[in-house]
Order: sequence, then C-alpha cells, then structure tokens
Amino acid sequence: MSTSTVVVHPSRQSLADAAAARLVVALVDAVSARGVAHVSMTGGSMGSEIVRSLAAEPARAAVDWSRVHVWWGDERYLPAGDPDRNDTQNDEAGLSSLGLDPATVHRVPGPDASASAEEAAEAYAATLRSSGGGSFDVMVLGVGPDGHIASLFPHHPAAGTAGAVTVAVHDSPKPPPDRVSLTRECLERSREVWFLVAGADKADAVRRGVEGSPFEETPAAHVHGEERTLWLLDPDAASELG
Repeated sequence: MSTSTVVVHPSRQSLADAAAARLVVALVDAVSARGVAHVSMTGGSMGSEIVRSLAAEPARAAVDWSRVHVWWGDERYLPAGDPDRNDTQNDEAGLSSLGLDPATVHRVPGPDASASAEEAAEAYAATLRSSGGGSFDVMVLGVGPDGHIASLFPHHPAAGTAGAVTVAVHDSPKPPPDRVSLTRECLERSREVWFLVAGADKADAVRRGVEGSPFEETPAAHVHGEERTLWLLDPDAASELG
C-alpha cells in the first residue's frame, strides 16, 4: 500500500477545481491503459463540489465517458431520487450532464427496490463483481469530523466487516440510520485513494488520519490506495497539520 501525500489548495473552490482536473487526467489514463475506468464518488458538500467543477471543466471533453463506470463508496438507504441520497446530490451537481452511459452508473438499491439494507448490499456486491468494479482506478472519499469514511464509523461494528465487499449499516450515528457501504477491504482495492476534505470542523480528523490514529477511532487513517494515497485539503482542513 502507498504512503500518504498531503496537498493543500488555497481555497475550497480551488480544491474542488483541482481535484476535478486531476480526475479528468486519471480517467483518461485509465481508459487508455485498460479500455475502461472505474471511479467511486462520495456524497456531502465536497462530493457535490467536485462533480460541479468536473461538469464545468473544459478538459472533460477528453474523457470517453461511455467507458467510465461510476460507483459510490456508500449510500443512504433511501428511495431513488431522495434528496438526501449521495447519487441524487451528485446528479443535481452535474453528474447527469457528463455523457455517462446510464448502464455504467451503478446506484445502490433503496427501499423502493429492495426488501432491506442487507438485500441492497448483496445486490450492490453482485453488481460490483459482474461489472469489474471490484477494483477501482480512483476512490474519492470524504471524511467526517469523527474520522469516518463512507459509512464506516468509529467504534461501529460494521466498520470492521471482513471477507465482504459491502455491508449493511444500521444505527448510524448520523441520520439516516440505515445505509449501505463498501467495506474497508473493498475501499483499498483502489489504485488511488483520494481524501477530499474542506472545513475547520474536519481539521482534527485530518490530523488523526494523516498521523495514523487507530482504525477503531479514525477509519480514515487506515485506507490506502495500492499506488497512491492523497489527502486533498483546503487550508482550514489542514490547519492542525504540522
């Protein structure tokens, strides 16, 4: 696994814009090398901001979007189109304007399409296996103030799931309580892992993540890309780093 590299951008907007430009290059390289690219996106405000910047990035025309598979590291177990779903927020930020093939945008089933979060997790895992998404070119992750990534929360039993690529999460410490998440093992099946973090409320979690706090306390500290691990930060998020 790779060691972590920290990159601090001058502002929240420049962080989103630079990450979008970086993603364009990564996708072009992946398609050129392997004929297809797999990227896992994230929710939250920065997850939407990178999509918004990507939609506005002129260089995105260099990407053959029909060869790009889009996944999510986690999803709230809510019906399709719910405004609190990560994929809905990304759609509204401009994901649907990129020219992606709907068949390669892999959404986690909600309660309108599955009987339980467990069934949704199993269906998502099956899609990962059948679509070659068990290995990602880029894994984009946000980090919560508590150090969680995807829906792997500190001291939560689901965070330590082993031998699986997905997990149903119940009793989440932040709403909604039911979610579906990729496991730590699956997150690390990525050539590159990017932590995209902005805001002073994340500074302590960033410090713990970069310094290597125990997994039970800071899951973000223990996910690394096979080739590269990047902490892409704004000055506020980086404010507690040496």
